[in-house]
Amino acid sequence: MSSKEHCQKQALKNKFDIIGNSSALNYALATAEKVAPTDLTVLILGESGVGKEVFSKIIHQLSPRKHGPFIAINCGAIPEGTIDSELFGHEKGSFTGATDTRKGYFETVNGGTIFLDEIAEMPLGTQSRLLRLLQNGEYIKVGASQVLKTDVRVIAATNVNLLDAVQRGKFREDLYYRLNTVPIIVPPLRERGHDIALLFRKFSVDFCEKNKIQPPNLTEEARNLILKYRWPGNIRQLKSVAEQVSILTDSDTLYPEDIARFIPNHNTSLNIGVNSTNDFGQIGNEITLKMLVDIKQDINEMKRMFFELTKNISTNFEEFTGDQDTRIVGTERYLPQVRTGGSYTPNVIELPERNSSMTKSINGDYMPENFNLIDMEKRFIISALKKHKGKRKYAAEELGISERTLYRKIIDYDIEE
Repeated sequence: MSSKEHCQKQALKNKFDIIGNSSALNYALATAEKVAPTDLTVLILGESGVGKEVFSKIIHQLSPRKHGPFIAINCGAIPEGTIDSELFGHEKGSFTGATDTRKGYFETVNGGTIFLDEIAEMPLGTQSRLLRLLQNGEYIKVGASQVLKTDVRVIAATNVNLLDAVQRGKFREDLYYRLNTVPIIVPPLRERGHDIALLFRKFSVDFCEKNKIQPPNLTEEARNLILKYRWPGNIRQLKSVAEQVSILTDSDTLYPEDIARFIPNHNTSLNIGVNSTNDFGQIGNEITLKMLVDIKQDINEMKRMFFELTKNISTNFEEFTGDQDTRIVGTERYLPQVRTGGSYTPNVIELPERNSSMTKSINGDYMPENFNLIDMEKRFIISALKKHKGKRKYAAEELGISERTLYRKIIDYDIEE
């Protein structure tokens, strides 16, 4: 490839915000670029989440129809009883509830491009109507007798094997060959090699810039982990994991265990290859355990803050009782006796059982488990933000937590900055 061709290809990627340089991706882009100036029907093949709709938009934007309308239709999301009306329109009174004449998508998108996603989910009756439209541009509204014409380019997509659907009688063979004029195969993420790390970085940086937080950096071990994972949800799953890790991980450096928390355990999808114990293989259990550990750490952190606030009160109380004739027996503290009618009656202060409703904090003190730490934490955060005029960096420093943790808690508690 000449330097000029390389620059043109990179310009195309930049225009449509495409990241990656795998050979399969480049071939799919080259095919889309070549077929775009024509009016040929295109069938985009690929797993769910690989970005098939992006390719349909590329074809439309590079075609002579780019100034015309573009609409994407998910055939699997439209009920079988109404899909004919949605696509081709209907006449008033053609069925129950048809109170007015309605234009269909093929009429409203005249002169443009229509993208039919999940084409394999289209009912057989609707497939017959679509075949006629593809052959001569003609269609009939539901409940009408007049033949209408339209000039629409059709781009279809599916994540299933259409030939298999044809053999099972679920898809018309003639429609398959009519749609499959130019096939474009969008590669799954697992076949794109180092593109995975580039995409992860892009999604993470975009998310962090939008939310004004520092994007984390991948260690080499974490990078190897995301490259080895098979990503059954493809780009959609990768984007979700990158955003979750960016906001829910406190550290600015990501390690394999940080990534593994957000990856489901699939024996056929995961080959971690990192040093770990036998328990580490159960990723689903690891996620639950890690969440519980994080919650416990947050609780301990608030207990520590609460203890610091109440330390002086506790110390003053000990000093007060230390000057008196005080005795502790079991769970009762006896203060000086009070004379009542010639006899002494001890003043008794009941001490809570340390094995029941008391929780031992890090420093060895006990406090009630039902103490509402959440409200106190929220008040601390609000106070720190007000003190520093909404500047998270300084508020986080005062609270003794990272800026990332502070941002997460602001969202969790719905705190207005």
